[in-house]
Amino acid sequence: MSTPYVDHPLQPGDRVPNVEFDAISHEGKIALDDFRGRSPVLIGLFRGLHCPFCRRHVAAMAYLNPMLREKGVQSLAVVNTPVERARLYFRYHPIPDLLAASDPVKASHRAFGLQEIGIDAVMALRIDLPGELPEPMNPMAMDEFINEKEGYPITHVDRQMMTADKGQLVGQFLIDREGIVRWSFTEVLEPGVQTFKAPNSQELITVASQVAL
Repeated sequence: MSTPYVDHPLQPGDRVPNVEFDAISHEGKIALDDFRGRSPVLIGLFRGLHCPFCRRHVAAMAYLNPMLREKGVQSLAVVNTPVERARLYFRYHPIPDLLAASDPVKASHRAFGLQEIGIDAVMALRIDLPGELPEPMNPMAMDEFINEKEGYPITHVDRQMMTADKGQLVGQFLIDREGIVRWSFTEVLEPGVQTFKAPNSQELITVASQVAL
């Protein structure tokens, strides 16, 4: 899949490129051009399913999906997990009516300007989540702790994604029928800012109502 590289996250007013993915929720492919001229789409670009917060973001998209569909907005969750592993996970954790796709090479993240961060910078972070973590932890230790706590089985495929030499930032983008970004929420690699956080759902619903008109 050949996609352009963008050196900063796309912002409202930017035109998005076409990106094609392997579909998780059904056989075949999903492309952003499928939505052009038909409906706005909310796309969430996440790390692999080994990331507990990305699993939660996908679940949050599934929860909001009926409200967005009432307004004529489709939703698409993209994960870095290879498609067969992702299909196995969603077989046991279904996300009814939410489109999902696989992008293990992170081409879509590059096309939307979501940066990769050196592993040294990632490991230097300490994430403090009182009530969820026993103490501040680096992201790798945090993933291991929460995955064990939630009973997520780490496979060889997951381990390969987790031991990459860079960390991937994530984001969500609301795109109108013409392929223009109208709203975005992107991760910031700083404790207490937007690291591992989800967007404000009411803000998203409000903007979606305007985009769908």
